[in-house]
Amino acid sequence: MTRTAQRRTVTKVAVRPMQAPPPAGDRRRRRLTDQARAYGFLLGGLVCFALFSWYPAIRAVVIAFQKYTPGSDPEWVGTANFTRVFADPEFAAAWRNTLTFTLLALLIGFAIPFVLALVLNELRHAKAFFRVVVYLPVMIPPVVSALLWKWFYDPGTGLANETLRALHLPTSNWSNGADTALISLVIVSTWANMGGTVLIYLAALQSIPGELYEAAELDGANLLQRIRHVTIPQTRFVILMLMLLQIIATMQVFTEPFVITGGGPENATVTVLYLIYKYAFLYNDFGGACALSVMLLALLGAFSAVYLRLTRTEGEDV
Repeated sequence: MTRTAQRRTVTKVAVRPMQAPPPAGDRRRRRLTDQARAYGFLLGGLVCFALFSWYPAIRAVVIAFQKYTPGSDPEWVGTANFTRVFADPEFAAAWRNTLTFTLLALLIGFAIPFVLALVLNELRHAKAFFRVVVYLPVMIPPVVSALLWKWFYDPGTGLANETLRALHLPTSNWSNGADTALISLVIVSTWANMGGTVLIYLAALQSIPGELYEAAELDGANLLQRIRHVTIPQTRFVILMLMLLQIIATMQVFTEPFVITGGGPENATVTVLYLIYKYAFLYNDFGGACALSVMLLALLGAFSAVYLRLTRTEGEDV
């Protein structure tokens, strides 16, 4: 018998020598370099915030305690600006209209975007088209949007009353009536600003696991029960945050009263921000305007702090 020679193939693996870690000084230098580069990129944003947000806010607080006219030296007057603003007959009307506008905006403008998001979330076709349609008003400049609605509300030739006449229904004064002007502005504000809110709600709805709805259906829950026990709890954080942002935004309403009604009729739509504008640019009283601004800032800051505290405590309890 012949013997068969067996060959063994030995594979040589090249082993790289382990590199020693860089010295501690080099690591520290590299970390400082990365941090310096990051802060360098942030510097532009910080400068913009400092010049166009923080400095004007601080300057407004200072001017609120001064008699200030552009071109002249400011004179310290203490709380005289606040006392004069309190005595203004328009002061109470402005705060009343602002709070009423905020309440109506919550009742009308907070529920509609959520319902629209629920409807869009259930669509199976043309989702992109309807999202664009809902978001389209946000892309229209606010002044242009207000001018369109001003024509729409015109009691003579406006589209609103023309439509009511064609249907043989009674017409309305809309933004020209003292009783209907504020609610008319709420409708304008809701239409113009709900697009972004709808998309945020829609994103929150699409992040809810489908298994929760399937489990609710197996338990016999109907549509309203699924919304109450699944949808709302799962989107609770988004709802609370958007509610806070909406309250802050509606407390600073200005474009609609300024463009559509001019604060009228009979001061029915004078808001705090519109009164600030009148003090600064019509009365040339920058001290009074800044005093009003400080009041609004203090109210919104206190409300935001209490609101966030209450919602955080409730969330921790849950």
